[in-house]
Amino acid sequence: MSPTSNLPGLPAHGHVTFLGAGPGDPGLLTLRAVEALARADVLIAEPDVLDVVRAHARGGVDTPRPGTVDDASAIAEASSLRAATNLVMEAARGGKRVVRAVSGDVGLDTYAAEEMLACAADGISFEVVPGIAAAVGVPAYAGVPLRDAQGTDVRFIDARTASDRCWSEVGASDGTLVVSTALDSVAAAAGELVSCGRKPDTPMTVTAAGTTTRQRTWTATLGTIAQVLKQAKVLPSPDGGQPVIAVVGERSAAAQRDQLSWFESKPLFGWRVLVPRTKEQAASLSDQLSSYGAVPHEVPTIAVEPPRTPQQMERAVKGLVTGRYEWIAFTSVNAVKAVREKFEEYGLDARAFAGIKVAAVGEQTAAALIAFGVKPDLVPSGEQSAAGLLEDWPPYDPVFDPIDRVFLPRADIATETLVAGLIDLGWEVDDVTAYRTVRASPPPADTREAIKGGGFDAVLFTSSSTVRNLVGIAGKPHNVTVIACIGPATAKTAEEHGLRVDVMAPEPSVHKLAEALAEFGTRRRLSALEAGDPVTRPSERRPGSRRRRTAP
Repeated sequence: MSPTSNLPGLPAHGHVTFLGAGPGDPGLLTLRAVEALARADVLIAEPDVLDVVRAHARGGVDTPRPGTVDDASAIAEASSLRAATNLVMEAARGGKRVVRAVSGDVGLDTYAAEEMLACAADGISFEVVPGIAAAVGVPAYAGVPLRDAQGTDVRFIDARTASDRCWSEVGASDGTLVVSTALDSVAAAAGELVSCGRKPDTPMTVTAAGTTTRQRTWTATLGTIAQVLKQAKVLPSPDGGQPVIAVVGERSAAAQRDQLSWFESKPLFGWRVLVPRTKEQAASLSDQLSSYGAVPHEVPTIAVEPPRTPQQMERAVKGLVTGRYEWIAFTSVNAVKAVREKFEEYGLDARAFAGIKVAAVGEQTAAALIAFGVKPDLVPSGEQSAAGLLEDWPPYDPVFDPIDRVFLPRADIATETLVAGLIDLGWEVDDVTAYRTVRASPPPADTREAIKGGGFDAVLFTSSSTVRNLVGIAGKPHNVTVIACIGPATAKTAEEHGLRVDVMAPEPSVHKLAEALAEFGTRRRLSALEAGDPVTRPSERRPGSRRRRTAP
């Protein structure tokens, strides 16, 4: 029976899922959490996890929020709790599926049990979907194991609510201690532990913004942590109230963490990387950058519009159906999209390609064709470009090729390289404008300011047009921003616009470009470590001389 189903004559109550959203990394949501979010009618989430869970909710989900309270007092906190509970109850009484999302794990949330009791008292069914607790997930991302083969005792303490007796017990223990506290309260917690019996030279790590690309970890001892945070210019700070996870014990020793810090040592950790493509075009590239620890930011530099005169495209598509062509060649995802839209307009599908050979440049173009139901007959074995396609394209043979014509749907600004090459191979070419590319609208003001002011750590240019268009709509990237180009032609255009190119892909592929940037980031990190300097992002550098172009 569905949770929202009710017996005749009973109140039409809904169902509530209390869901732990984990410590911050969206990838740590459980499969069960994603399922519950996909079915939710109403999503009530704590502000710090709303973006994490909303991405998995269905379109049109209602996301009411309790009134925000600036006062951090216990009275204000209780008021906020009552507001959230009222929202949950009101939605459930209306027969809705409600997801109540909290950070970390539901079982460790301060107020979740009270909301569950309210549901139980009102006869509203509910379930609990556990999440990864910050006290466990954050040390794992910081490279700090909590236990070892010797079975070290592990204790957890919330410094905000710990009693004197609690401090005395953990102070007398020699096991691993995980302390949930605020950044500006770390030194006080360390002092409390020392006064209760822990040795001042006991290793300690402190991690802020754990499991996110803003994560930062400091290694010290109970006796030196205050000085370390001061020297790092972390404190005093207006962000001193942010929650942190501190681990006390031998497992957090600096020498061990240097070997186990897998997350913060990613090659592009925390880098804001500008990708001048649409979200649809940049999906796989952004995923790859994220795997390197980067934070990709997509900015479209071109917009795609139909051709001004559609008759040429219409004749070509009809010719495709009537057997006019031996080949059709797609050089971009947009070309696939344009032909597919024409097919749908005429009520056609992939079966219309029967008997026609299909060529595609690039893995994304090939993937778009496969999604359409068409498997390409020819994809360049080498360079994914017009030149690479020509190297593999067979010459026209009047004996084996019954038709000598190729349909080439392209952009209005496409070069003539492919057309000329096919003609040299003996083919007749219908070079058809399938779509027009126009300069996109400028990005939001804060993005333009970040581009010109050095707020991005790197920008990936995947063509000469992306260079020209980005500079045209948003301005020239700041001189501390790492410039990465897909090939020599793009690099030349960047230099013509006054940019120094730091990275160039070894071959014209967006994924090779991302790999090259990651290799650049790795070399930069190792150089800093060898010099004994802190590892910083390019945007954290002072403006200065730029490096010469490197080709990994």
